[in-house]
Amino acid sequence: MKERLIEHVQHELRQIREAGLYKTERIIDSPQGVEITLADGRKVLNFCANNYLGLASHPRVIETAHKALDRWGYGMASVRFICGTQSIHRVLEKAIAAFLHCEDSILYAACFDANGGIFEPFFGPEDVILSDALNHASLIDGIRLTKARRIVYAHADMKDLEGKLQETQDTRFRVIVTDGVFSMDGDYAPLDQIVQLARKYDAVVVVDDSHAIGFVGPTGRGTAEKFGVLGEVDFITGTLGKALGGAMGGFIAGPAPLIEFLRQRSRPYLFSNSLSPVIAATALEIFSWLSETSELRDKLEENTRYFRERLIAAGFDIKPGDHPIIPIMLYDAVLAHRFADMLLEKGIYVIGFSYPVVPRGQARIRVQLSAAHTREHIDKAVEAFTEVGLTLGVLKKPVA
Repeated sequence: MKERLIEHVQHELRQIREAGLYKTERIIDSPQGVEITLADGRKVLNFCANNYLGLASHPRVIETAHKALDRWGYGMASVRFICGTQSIHRVLEKAIAAFLHCEDSILYAACFDANGGIFEPFFGPEDVILSDALNHASLIDGIRLTKARRIVYAHADMKDLEGKLQETQDTRFRVIVTDGVFSMDGDYAPLDQIVQLARKYDAVVVVDDSHAIGFVGPTGRGTAEKFGVLGEVDFITGTLGKALGGAMGGFIAGPAPLIEFLRQRSRPYLFSNSLSPVIAATALEIFSWLSETSELRDKLEENTRYFRERLIAAGFDIKPGDHPIIPIMLYDAVLAHRFADMLLEKGIYVIGFSYPVVPRGQARIRVQLSAAHTREHIDKAVEAFTEVGLTLGVLKKPVA
C-alpha cells in the first residue's frame, strides 16, 4: 500500500512540475525584514512578506521579546485550562478587545485555529452560514466543521447576499462570514453594507481581519474602522503573525458571553498549547505602541501610494485599490513564476501565484509593501519590474 501511494504521489508531483506550478521554498538565512539574506548568500529586497509595519525584526520588538523571555519563560507546556494561563495572556486578551472596541477576546495558536474553532461551538443543522466566495481557506475549513447549511454568495455582492438572506429566514441563526481584506486581491469587504444587512435580517457577522488589523483605518483598527462600523461587528478574528510582529498567534474578539462559551467548547483552544508568553508579552507591547501613534501605518500608506503610482505609470496591469497588497496581473502561470525568478536575479524577492491559490487564468505576482521599505527600495523594485516586464513582453517597449 505504501509503495502504491508513493508512486501515485510522485506522478502527481511530476504533473505539477510539468505544468510549471511547483512551489519551491526559498531558504532565508537572516532575520525577516525588507533586506534579507538567502541561504546561498545573496542579499535581496523582500516585497512579499506580511510584515506590513516592519515589526518582525524591529529593535523595539526584539528588546521586548528578550525581556519577556526572562520574565515569563519560553513556553507553557500546557493547554489553557490546565496550567497554561499566565496573567500576561489575559492582559493581552483584554488589550486586543479594547483595541478593537469589543468586550473580550480569546487567544489561539494561529488565526487558522481561531477560524477553525469559532463556528462549530455555536452553529448546527438549524442554522445557515453565508460565506463570501473568496474567503480564506481557514474560514472555509472552519465552516465545514459545522453541520450548519453552508451557502456561498458572490464576492462582495450585496445584492446576492441579501437575496440569500431573504431565502433563509426560516432558520434559527444566520451568520455572514467574510474576510475584511481579501489576501489575493487586496480588496475590502463592504462592512458597512454587511452590518446593515445583518441588522435588517437579524444575522451574526464574522470578519477575519488578518490583513488589516494594525494598519487599515485611520488608527489601524482594521476594516471595521475604515468603514465606520467599529464596535458593530459581532466577531473579529485576526492574527499576530502579520502586521503585529509576524510571529504566531491568533484571536477572536467579540461579546463577553460568547467568548466565555468558546473557552468551554472551542476545540482548537481546548486542545492546543497556550501561546508562548514571549509572543503574548511582545504583542501586548505592540498594541500599546499602535495605540500611541499612527506613524508606521502612515508610512505604509505613503509607500503603498507611491509604489502603485509608479507601477501604473510603467504600464503594469494591477488591481486597483489602496491596500499594500498589490496584485500585478500576468494571467499565465508559467509567466508569473518565470517573472518572479528573473526578479530574484535582480535582487527583488517576490513569488508568482497561480492555481490553486488563485483561479485558473488569474496568475499574478502579489507585492506587499512594508512601512520599513524606503523610497530607494521601492525605486529599485519598480526598475527591476520594468526591466523584466520589457524582457518578457509584458510591457511594450517605448518607440524610439
